[in-house]
Amino acid sequence: MSVVVFSSPELLILNKPPGLSLATRRSAPGDVEERLRKLLASEALALGPGPLFLVHRLDVGTTGLVLVARNAATLRLLSQALSQGEIHRSYLALVWGKPRPQEGVWESGLSPDPRDRRKMRVDPAGKKAVTAYRRVAHVPPVSLLLLQPRTGRTHQIRVHLSAAGHPIVGDDLYGGPRHRGVKDPELRRLLAPSHPLLHAWRLQLPEGMTPSVVTAPLPEEFRAVLEALGLSQVVEELAAWAEESASASSAAKASHERP
Repeated sequence: MSVVVFSSPELLILNKPPGLSLATRRSAPGDVEERLRKLLASEALALGPGPLFLVHRLDVGTTGLVLVARNAATLRLLSQALSQGEIHRSYLALVWGKPRPQEGVWESGLSPDPRDRRKMRVDPAGKKAVTAYRRVAHVPPVSLLLLQPRTGRTHQIRVHLSAAGHPIVGDDLYGGPRHRGVKDPELRRLLAPSHPLLHAWRLQLPEGMTPSVVTAPLPEEFRAVLEALGLSQVVEELAAWAEESASASSAAKASHERP
């Protein structure tokens, strides 16, 4: 599967594989660009010597769409659009249990967990964090969710899901014990993936930008689980709801900004 979803002189959109760290250390700010170039080395793409700027990041185990600007002007444009809520992000996640109601919004604030520096926690006094969700399918003991973060806090989706009692399948940091009582050996194997089944599936870019909407195919382990659960076709039916939700979010933002 190709890593490059879209390429232009200004922008790369990548389908990040699991295991790739996009963390940037202050002591070595060029490391992430080097990792990106290694990732792209097998692609038939002439990158040239110009810089690569990450517009946003995904956790090391999370897969899916990442925006990479190829010049400073595009980085400024996309960073501003992201901060103003003009880039709509849709994730797919396989979670334990059956979230109720079928759709809703989690708005719990988040802050670092003082007991574990690797983690974030729900904190009413923490930074604002908003995640919309919709349960699109349920096959015991798991559900497939479509999630749309309206803020971009560290581990936001993972913490909101864990706090709601529905951690992501494969998320050992926030998920607790695996298998959750599953007895079938093959299903137990599929529900113990090598990475969290959280995928940045769809991006809707600001009006006037090309491409306007882009999606990323699911990674192999995620696809295999959905196939075993009989949910292979569900993902193809989600784009309409994602577009409606993004439009509603834009309308709400515009209404809020009116004097």
